[in-house]
Amino acid sequence: MTYITKPQLHHPALAKNALGYTRRDYEGRVSTLCAGCGHDSISAAIIQAVYELELPPHRIAKLSGIGCSSKTPDYFLGHSHGFNTVHGRMPSVLTGANLANRDLIYLGVSGDGDSASIGLGQFAHAMRRGVNMLYIVENNGVYGLTKGQFSATSDKGSKSKRGVVNHDAGIDLVSMALTLGATFVARSFSGDKDQLTPLIRAGLMHQGAAFIDCLSPCVQFNNHAGSTKSFDYVREHNEAVNRLDVITPRAPIHVDYAPGETVQVAQHDGSVLSLHKLAELYDPSDRAAALGFLQAKQALGEIVTGLLYIDPSAGDLHEALNTVETPLNALAEPELVPGAAALEAINASLR
Repeated sequence: MTYITKPQLHHPALAKNALGYTRRDYEGRVSTLCAGCGHDSISAAIIQAVYELELPPHRIAKLSGIGCSSKTPDYFLGHSHGFNTVHGRMPSVLTGANLANRDLIYLGVSGDGDSASIGLGQFAHAMRRGVNMLYIVENNGVYGLTKGQFSATSDKGSKSKRGVVNHDAGIDLVSMALTLGATFVARSFSGDKDQLTPLIRAGLMHQGAAFIDCLSPCVQFNNHAGSTKSFDYVREHNEAVNRLDVITPRAPIHVDYAPGETVQVAQHDGSVLSLHKLAELYDPSDRAAALGFLQAKQALGEIVTGLLYIDPSAGDLHEALNTVETPLNALAEPELVPGAAALEAINASLR
C-alpha cells in the first residue's frame, strides 16, 4: 500500500465528461510498481474506460486479493468503494457485496497467482453463478512479489529469467471461463490500450459474469527471450479476432474501421457493441466454436485477443435467485422479518 498522494489541484482547461469529472478525478494514488509494469497500463485503461462511461465514482466497488495486480486498485478510482481481501478470496467477498447491494457496479481485479492457484475454486464459482461483475486478471505468468517463480498460467516450455524451463501445462483462464458459463469472455494485452479500453467499457456494462484475461508482462522477472508473456512475444504472436467499440444510448461514438463485416450486439441496458470482424468466420456468439478456435490457435503458439464470447441476453445471480429490486442492505425489518404467519406458510409448503 502506498501513501504517496497526487496533487488535488487540476488544470482548469482539462476536459470534463457529462458529470463534470476530469480523467484525473478517476485516478488513485501514485503507483509503486516497477517502472514499465504492464499493470500500470491496465490501471490507465480502467481510468479511461470509466471516465468515458461517465460513471459516478461512488457507484463503483473495486475488490482485489493479494499480489502485484491486487495492489493496483489503490492506483485508480480513489473515490470509489474498495476492499482488499485475503489471497484468492476476492470472488466470494465480491459475491456477498453484490448480493447485499445490487446498485453498485462491481470490478474485481486479480492476478494469475491469486486466481489460477489459491483462488481457482473461487474464480470458478463466480463465473458459473453469473455474478454481475467485471473480473480482470492481470496475467504475467510469474509470482512477482516472491521473486519470479512460475505461476499456474505459465506456458509449458517457457523459460524463466534464470533459464529454468517450465514443464507443467499452463492453466488457460479464458478457456475455463468459457467452460464454466461466463457470458462475456475476452483477452487483451496491456500494451494495446486501443483494444483494452473498449473491452473494459463493454465488460462494465455487461449484465452477468464478464471476464477479461489481460496479458501484462512483468518487466522485472518475465520480459526476456524465452518467456511467452513478454512484450515482444505477445506482440509477435497476437491475433486479434475483432475490434470493439461501445455505443451508448445517449452518446454514440462513430468509428472508422477498415472494410469488412461489422456485427452489432445489443446489450441489456440499450448500449450497442460494434464488433468489427478480423478473423475469418469467427463468431463471438458461439461458445463451443470459441473454445475450438482458442485451442487451434494455442497449438500454433498464437495468442488470441479481442471479445471471444458474449451472450447479450444473459442474466445474473440476482435473477437466478429471484431477489427483490431493492438492495438487500436497504430493506427494513418488516421486509426482512415478515412474522410467524409467513414462516408457518413457508414451512407448510415444504411438508
